[in-house]
Amino acid sequence: MTTYPRHTSASGRRVVQRQFDYQRIWQLTLPMFERAGTMIAEAAPRADVVVGIARGGIPLAELIAEHLGLQMVPLRARHNLSDEIYLPASGDVRITTEDAAALASAVEGRRVLVADDICGTGATLMAVLDRLATMQPAAAHSAVLCRSEAADFTPDVWLWNTRDWVVFPWNHPVAQPTEVLELPGKVQRRRP
Repeated sequence: MTTYPRHTSASGRRVVQRQFDYQRIWQLTLPMFERAGTMIAEAAPRADVVVGIARGGIPLAELIAEHLGLQMVPLRARHNLSDEIYLPASGDVRITTEDAAALASAVEGRRVLVADDICGTGATLMAVLDRLATMQPAAAHSAVLCRSEAADFTPDVWLWNTRDWVVFPWNHPVAQPTEVLELPGKVQRRRP
């Protein structure tokens, strides 16, 4: 098992540092995202509602919710204040809910699937799942497009493992050359 360096966040939490190979910048095209999102929707644990982590998780949450005929509820959670390439993760996740009562009523007693674009360190997904646990869902699972091999958290389902930066269709274009992500043959699942 590989051990990755950690740092202490401003709030005192020990956070794994993002690890990059600096070999390439991956590009997820819109058609590839749509195919990948459908694969994830079909492989994800059963859910009654999808919670999309704004910004990057909203497109995946919307695609999953539409594919499965479910309600999608947005939740704003971030620890990066910009989309600068190779930006280190702060580890301090800010969660804001414009309507906490609506979110609580959407998840209480229901099976929840939390969607995000990438699990870089795992800090955002862990913070969101912790917050949702206070709202008493029947179950809570997670789905992402990409997972960093250095992440402290493993989502329930994802497609790509990566150690390089990924540019998603909803991100600002980058000036550097990119390589297109190829669709893997199957969805990866967390081992019990």
